[in-house]
Amino acid sequence: MPAESIFPDFVLGHPRHHKNRVRDVPLRKKPKERPPTGIRDKVPLYGKLPHYTGPYEVGIIDLEVPAKKPDTFSDIKRHGVHALVLETVLMTIYYPAHLNAKYDVPSSALGQRHRPTWLSQPRDLTSRGYGYFAGLPEHLMIAWLFSTVWYTKLPAYKNARIAEHWPPFGEGCTNHRKDESREGQPPANKPHMPKFPLIIFSHGLGGTRTCYSSVCGEFASHGFVVVALEHRDGSGPGTLVTHPKPGSGSQHLDGHIGESNRTKTDNKRSYDKVEFLFAANDPHDTTPGHQIDHDLRNAQVDLRLAEIEEAYQIMLEICAGDGEKVGTRHLRVKPAKGASKAGLQGVDWSSWKDRFYTNGVTMVGHSFGATTTIEVLRQKDRFKYFTQGIIYDVWGLPVRPTAEERENRIRAPLLGINSEAFMYWKDNFEVAQNVTREAMETGHPAWLMTIRGTVHISQSDFCILYPHLADWLMKMTIDPIRAIDLNIDASLEFLARVIPKEVQDAQAFLRRMGNKKMLDSPVLTELPTEHEPNKRWMAVRLKIKHEGRKRLIPGARKRYWEQITKSGESEAWLHISPNEGPDMARCKTCGVPRWDDIDRSTERC
Repeated sequence: MPAESIFPDFVLGHPRHHKNRVRDVPLRKKPKERPPTGIRDKVPLYGKLPHYTGPYEVGIIDLEVPAKKPDTFSDIKRHGVHALVLETVLMTIYYPAHLNAKYDVPSSALGQRHRPTWLSQPRDLTSRGYGYFAGLPEHLMIAWLFSTVWYTKLPAYKNARIAEHWPPFGEGCTNHRKDESREGQPPANKPHMPKFPLIIFSHGLGGTRTCYSSVCGEFASHGFVVVALEHRDGSGPGTLVTHPKPGSGSQHLDGHIGESNRTKTDNKRSYDKVEFLFAANDPHDTTPGHQIDHDLRNAQVDLRLAEIEEAYQIMLEICAGDGEKVGTRHLRVKPAKGASKAGLQGVDWSSWKDRFYTNGVTMVGHSFGATTTIEVLRQKDRFKYFTQGIIYDVWGLPVRPTAEERENRIRAPLLGINSEAFMYWKDNFEVAQNVTREAMETGHPAWLMTIRGTVHISQSDFCILYPHLADWLMKMTIDPIRAIDLNIDASLEFLARVIPKEVQDAQAFLRRMGNKKMLDSPVLTELPTEHEPNKRWMAVRLKIKHEGRKRLIPGARKRYWEQITKSGESEAWLHISPNEGPDMARCKTCGVPRWDDIDRSTERC
């Protein structure tokens, strides 16, 4: 049981994060105000996930659908069978929900609409997977997760109706739930119901379709439809692949998949388990100083790209009004293992017809998902519908060769947001800089920035659920909810600038844009080193000088942050911008921004 569930603030010695109070951070900014939590969010054994700041309530739909093009990827095997196989696509759709979604329940249901758990179903499999991923005994990990987040609920409502109203104008939300119950006036000469932009999200190593719910839900609350994939490439803690019944897309009829990837035991089960896949030669290839297993990582990216294609085709069907057909192919229905008790009950597929854009799509990813995002943006002929991308704390070492070494280059606007811990990993940060410049060299705006005081998991839900571990073990200094707010603010500002006009015109999220201009901040000429860790802890944690004194002596801690405030430093550092930069110049011949390959005397390539 988390201590903050039962002890008041004066016992803990610090404020509980779900009260929207914040530890000291640069400029002493607080997280945005959010609607108040209900009784369910205060019950012991529940972790705390904050409500979203946008004007919409958030709905959520889980889908597992057979792949139209099942296939194997590479000859990599584990236990004598192919490790990378595409058979089904599993995803969670986060979207703006109808007014009063909490109480808009089907006639056959009673009470409030169902909220899904944060831990993916089946929770015991996911828990064992996290133990295997972290190198800890399974029973200890299950006990830990059971006592902290086993009953944690997402602040989103299962199968709620998609929103049909425009939000009111105004920045942010109040701390009253009535703010989500207000409607705004439709824009002149526009449809009565808004049409939402589409985002596809790719998780990192150890991720699932729900462990980035804060980011995905925030986008949805501001007026985006977000498809969060659960990759079956061995990058998650553990997932189930439900076998389709014999028919189109089934392994039972696909000889080369069935014979190579199924055992006699597998054929008796209605599902397969996909566990975390370590590199064969170096299981620590994700950490600095180790050699990347490029064969494995390239094959995983190829599988991820195929899953993204399949997910997009599913969304095309839903947007075209064929959601009912998609629903009939859904595999996770009772009594299937891992099926939700709500299933697809109450989903009104007819209301989804032509309610989101299938062009001008944004690709977003974190860590290894950011690696995937880069590859999607490079393969423009294959993924024509993606017009911009956001990479959160990219794991750069598996990124395939850049610039002149690749025939395909990034030809889309790009925003990169790093954690401070990953910024100090020089080899990795160099890749982040190279891919940002790659986008600019093809004539597209690109930014690269760092959120101060953050660590690699700050863009996931883990820092919110375990703020004390992130604070004491990883030395994160920023409030975890504030870190999410900054990431979303920068992302929305980026999308407001680069989304194609036919998609952006009169968009709902533009009504809530503030006056903050994070992307117009001055560009740093030198990398900061104030929290650079020792080599042993590179990319894992930050280093806080005189940490004991700052934690235990209130006066010293206060003076430390007052000095930062007086110096005028902000919560984010901007490294690369299309507006300015120490190494940027524009070629007079072709007009394309250039860096090292420009002749400064002639200002030509």
